[in-house]
Amino acid sequence: MKKKTVLEAIFIVAFLLLAFGISKNSKPNVAIQEIKLQHELDENEQAYYTYKKKKVFLSSALPWTESGFTKKDADPTSLPEEQFVYKDQEEGRLYYQFKKAYHFNFFSLLPALAAIVLCFLTREPIVSLTVGAACGAIMIGSYHFPDYTVAMLAQKSPAKTLVLYLWLLGGLLGIWQRTGASLAFANFMTEKFVKGPRSAKLVAWGLGVVFFQGGTISSVLVGTSVKPVADKENISHEELSYIVDSTSSPIASQLAFNAWPGYVQAFIYVPGVAFLATELDRIDFFFKSVPFCFYAIFAVLGTFMLSIEKPWFTSKRLKAAMKRSRETGELDAPDAEPLGVDEFNSVDMPQDYKPHVSEFLLPLFTLLGVAIGTYIVYDSPDILLAFGLAFALSIIMAVLKGMEIQETIKAAVGGMKGVLGGSIVLLMAFVTGAVSKEVGAGTYLVEVIGGDVSYMLLPFILFIISIIIAFSTGSSWGTYAVVFPLAMPLAWAIANSGAIPAESAMFFMTICFACVMDGSVFGDQCSPVSDTTVLSSMSTGCDLMDHVRTQAPQAIFAAALACITWFICLTFFI
Repeated sequence: MKKKTVLEAIFIVAFLLLAFGISKNSKPNVAIQEIKLQHELDENEQAYYTYKKKKVFLSSALPWTESGFTKKDADPTSLPEEQFVYKDQEEGRLYYQFKKAYHFNFFSLLPALAAIVLCFLTREPIVSLTVGAACGAIMIGSYHFPDYTVAMLAQKSPAKTLVLYLWLLGGLLGIWQRTGASLAFANFMTEKFVKGPRSAKLVAWGLGVVFFQGGTISSVLVGTSVKPVADKENISHEELSYIVDSTSSPIASQLAFNAWPGYVQAFIYVPGVAFLATELDRIDFFFKSVPFCFYAIFAVLGTFMLSIEKPWFTSKRLKAAMKRSRETGELDAPDAEPLGVDEFNSVDMPQDYKPHVSEFLLPLFTLLGVAIGTYIVYDSPDILLAFGLAFALSIIMAVLKGMEIQETIKAAVGGMKGVLGGSIVLLMAFVTGAVSKEVGAGTYLVEVIGGDVSYMLLPFILFIISIIIAFSTGSSWGTYAVVFPLAMPLAWAIANSGAIPAESAMFFMTICFACVMDGSVFGDQCSPVSDTTVLSSMSTGCDLMDHVRTQAPQAIFAAALACITWFICLTFFI
């Protein structure tokens, strides 16, 4: 057995034993959470706030001076689990929710810490997230981890993500691959628009924008579609893989008519916050925050400028790669070991089946039209309906063109198998996020950092934390599950600490949200263990580490611009 394998096993066992020891020998600490409620008045002038789409009336609220929660010398163990309190001030009556929360001090961070450390060692996000989630379940006494996992995944949000990501999205990709629809679209674009290196790169950038459904999907489809034409135009593989990677997750988080809002909203609920009260509220907050995800914006614009050969910033390695390929025709460095791409280039169409570009465009326009249309009409995109109709239309078109229904379903199932690994990562991310809440990781961070950190620093702290976790795990979505349940309550606590005006609380939360989103995308994009990084290298035929080393400086430059822009926003708009 290899030494590395033994070391990984030792760490896994050590983390699980540590969690078991905590569960047997440590009692959780009691912390008092003070939540300022955004209340409304009904037609009878009764105060209420919205919790999970239902009105919770505040008629039982006690005066501030009568509550034990407002007394500094009160024994937390003697207090009720929850109590509503009101305070009369000049601007009117304010309502607060006090509740007891529990945490294990520093060990509350054990699930996230275990996942990060194991990702460094194993480079395997599924194992890492599973062990991290198991540590949290053991800490709270749920020793039968499979039962705990099933209970977590039986909730509405994981189920919707599974249907969307595994069935509808995977099935749609499988049919496109079997019918050659995506290849037909790529050929159409390249034949009509490619006239040289610049136009070839612009086609790659444009396809990255069009394939906005998700990072891995964009990496595979864009890379395999453009590579043959880009090779003819002497575009270095480092250059092409950078364009493919930087228009995958960044554009997916910007043109978010995909699975991202439905997934992320599950992790950003904060009790008592009106604009995060319901699923629709949280999805609306997601879209309102998108314009402040400045890293994603600068990353996409940076690749556009490189595509038109007027880059803002180009590292020495990338400049050398561009010069080498243009002057010598060598698409890879002399010592490069390009990853294989054959498995991504195969299109196994039935005999006598001729693909047409409409088989790609009509389902795509249906997806876009339904997603954007429902967002305009209902203030929230119906992503499930959009993908469902696109999937159904692709099946109907394939059958009408002569493909047997059994062959069509087989292609869809094959596509579902292709995204199975990603689906497992997403589901384990849900469990990890849920267990982090239960062990009190967010409560602990609020208690430790909340009263001390400046509101000017918190967004950048969240940005750095997200980068570290995403770089370690290679997963932006896994990072959302770990960080958002910690970050949003912390941001709300600081927003209501008196450091910023009350009317700026939502804007501050928006900036913090954007920093977590962008930090996760940045870390994922630069990580050598990320699926999008590996697939971008593989689909373009680039050496993995050559891609990482040439992409990182441009990504860091975009991140620096984003930090400057966030600082300006915090300085002038709060």
